[in-house]
Amino acid sequence: MFTVEDACLVVVDVQGKLATIVDESEAVIGNVAKLVQAMQALEIPILWLEQNPSRLGGTALEIAQHIHGQPIAKIAFSACQEAAFVESMKASGRTQFIVTGIETHICVYQTARQLKEQGFEVEVVVDAVSSRTKANKAVGLEKMKALGILPTSTEMILYELLQRADHAHFKTVLQLIK
Repeated sequence: MFTVEDACLVVVDVQGKLATIVDESEAVIGNVAKLVQAMQALEIPILWLEQNPSRLGGTALEIAQHIHGQPIAKIAFSACQEAAFVESMKASGRTQFIVTGIETHICVYQTARQLKEQGFEVEVVVDAVSSRTKANKAVGLEKMKALGILPTSTEMILYELLQRADHAHFKTVLQLIK
């Protein structure tokens, strides 16, 4: 089980025009925004990434407006190859990573894979990731599952983190997922 004490959300490259043209973009952006807001309420760290932002643009406003701080810019497809991400990841002290973003078969896959290879627990939120095509999303999810990176959903991971209906932030999270 993922826990509030050990979890960290990784938001991968939901930015610019690409964020609007991936498969089911509105649902993905909405689910990432819900996850971000829930993590803020639960005081779970968020590592927020942007791929080459000077060329691809910034994170979708629907998400960025809810995140404190600045995104980590990257050029490598895997965030694990960027020093700023590695430093932030280590500083968080977290061992469980919830991965969301785009594109599933490129940056999400490579980041999740390298986190798993480093011995961390990693889950990918299937309704909060996407690619330009359904086929590429499916291949990315399939390869991650074969590596032991388990699928979850927005609602499933949030209830897993809450664990109880009497959690102090249950009502806040419930309002987000309704």
